[in-house]
Amino acid sequence: MSRQERKNMINFIEKMKGLDSSQLKNMTDQEVEHIYNSLYLKLVTQE
Repeated sequence: MSRQERKNMINFIEKMKGLDSSQLKNMTDQEVEHIYNSLYLKLVTQE
């Protein structure tokens, strides 16, 4: 995952879940991607 991808995912997670970026910066790429995918799937299936 590129730095920009990770940054975009963290921004999305912060907005959707209200988490602080300091909490997310300590997570692995896989953890961030898992949270992002879960939130995105919920958003898409709601529509």
